[in-house]
Amino acid sequence: MRAWIFFLLCLAGKALAAPQEALPDETEVIEDPTTEEPVGANPVQVEVGEFEEPTEDVEEIVAENPCQNHHCKHGKVCEVDDNNSPMCVCQDPSSCPATAGVFEKVCGTDNKTYDSSCHFFATKCTLEGTKKGHKLHLDYIGPCKFIPACLDTELTEFPLRMRDWLKNVLITLYERDEDNNLLTEKQKLKASRSSPWQVKKIHENEKRLEAGDHTVELLARDFEKNYNMYIFPVHWQFGQLDQHPIDGYLSHTELAPLRAPLIPMEHCTTRFFEACDLDNDKYIALEEWASCFGIKER
Repeated sequence: MRAWIFFLLCLAGKALAAPQEALPDETEVIEDPTTEEPVGANPVQVEVGEFEEPTEDVEEIVAENPCQNHHCKHGKVCEVDDNNSPMCVCQDPSSCPATAGVFEKVCGTDNKTYDSSCHFFATKCTLEGTKKGHKLHLDYIGPCKFIPACLDTELTEFPLRMRDWLKNVLITLYERDEDNNLLTEKQKLKASRSSPWQVKKIHENEKRLEAGDHTVELLARDFEKNYNMYIFPVHWQFGQLDQHPIDGYLSHTELAPLRAPLIPMEHCTTRFFEACDLDNDKYIALEEWASCFGIKER
């Protein structure tokens, strides 16, 4: 009996001493890796120009304006006809720019003051083909004013005083011309067959008549004595006026600058140059201009 009990105790001790099987570890949950979309990858999240449709750059083709290089004379503007061809038509005076002051006004030979030269030429254009339009010219710059009649004795004096005035104008320009480029080097220095005395030589000549209110007799003697001194001033003034267009002829309009208060005996200007137009073609050629001032042909 004791042996049996002893045997059972041994079996129990073995059982207690034997290592227990390890319990299975708690199963680790391994999540399958998934690709995480970056913020903004969602088409709804992505802003594409605030949902605007993409635009293509389209080159704009601008048709050439037929009037771009089509020149019209004063008083006319360019328009395109039904065949897309440029043509000049009379400008509406009301389309002229607004004037800034009285200095822009001009006086016509109809003794009417126009707001500007634009208004004058536009009006003259509308009168084309009429007797009134043929006689209408730009008389002088500035509002119309009372101009006394030119007496016959004054008309005789006019070329003498104008010659002397032109000479003195050139001398004044020469003296002030250091930085202003009022005269070209050729005008200052270079002589020519038609004008042997240029401004520098006139300026340096001690015998020249100084500016002043001289008698007609003194002016006539000085012209005869120093004839060559007056040739260039007369030719120079013609070139200054012959600008619209440069064609070797002076129109009534181109003579307008000589009808100004600074000009000696300005009230005789119109009558004098009417007498200069020997062929009555309404234009004064260089030969006619020179002859009026007593300059001989060369």
